Amino acid sequence: MPLSPRQCLGAAALLTAAAAAPTWAQGSTPIKFQLDWRFEGPAALFLQPVAKGYFKQAGLNVTVDAGNGSGGAVTRVASGAYDMGFADLAALMEFHANNPDAPNKPVAVMMVYNNTPAAVFALKKSGITKPADLGGKKLGAPVFDAGRRGFPIFAKVNGVKDVAWTSMDPPLRETMLVRGDVDAITGFGFTSLLNLEARGVKPADVVLMPYADHGVKLYGNAIIVGQKLLKENPGAIKAFLGAFARGAKEVMANPAAAIEHVKARDGIVNVPLETRRLQLAIDSVIASPDARAEGFGQVVTSRLSLMASQVSDAYGTKTRVNPEAVWNGSFLPGRAELDVLPAAKK
Repeated sequence: MPLSPRQCLGAAALLTAAAAAPTWAQGSTPIKFQLDWRFEGPAALFLQPVAKGYFKQAGLNVTVDAGNGSGGAVTRVASGAYDMGFADLAALMEFHANNPDAPNKPVAVMMVYNNTPAAVFALKKSGITKPADLGGKKLGAPVFDAGRRGFPIFAKVNGVKDVAWTSMDPPLRETMLVRGDVDAITGFGFTSLLNLEARGVKPADVVLMPYADHGVKLYGNAIIVGQKLLKENPGAIKAFLGAFARGAKEVMANPAAAIEHVKARDGIVNVPLETRRLQLAIDSVIASPDARAEGFGQVVTSRLSLMASQVSDAYGTKTRVNPEAVWNGSFLPGRAELDVLPAAKK
């Protein structure tokens, strides 16, 4: 049946309004995202869905910026300078407990590094082969290093006492270990190992003690969100996490291809090196046995509560960390969308 003149006018008005109104498909919601570190291998997890247009398809206009540490990422999201970020959960817990009255305390909404990447490194020639050998030794790390901040937890679990710390800037950490200025260092497993190799150390000559393999089951980096976005546009958070999970699955299936997106953001990156770094991160902290048991993106309440207590003690926070205040899993995609981990290696 043909439309009447009035119906035609009404339909035309609706089409005009629809064309003028911003839509999800047009990427109408801007999201400023702060990484925890430079554009290195693991950044591909966030650059892939940008490059592939998955955020755009979800109605988001996402910009991803490099960072200079998890503490900085937490602070910038808390200040409102960024809507979302990627940060170590321990750094987020510390901010909450030291700033109980802050109005825009970020919360974690998706766990990406199910295990902390923190580890202790030593050279075999030092005679250090296990945590107990660290007693009375000189350890080195930047003052803000996650492994150094969490070392009291590692020390308590493994009975390590009387270590002395030497502070340095991040670029000097591995150099000082190679020179013998310190007996051991703390750092991220997928970072310090490659840095030691770059300084001429053979992998077979490195003693690596990941916290996760020595009784310290701290969670690592998570996607965090500021209170403003939580209150004003929760739908954007859910859309972001769905698009991120889609990209993360592709990154873990083909890390070598995903590194091209990192190189597009920083033309001087060493592609083979960053491909290895990304693969190490996937194997050690993203698709770890704990992640497979708990499910990608999620946390276990009992483990989260234990970590909150451990961080409160190790970091000497002003108030005790409230685990319920730092985590909100209500925006996570469904089980099928979170089925992103590659098949376990045999």
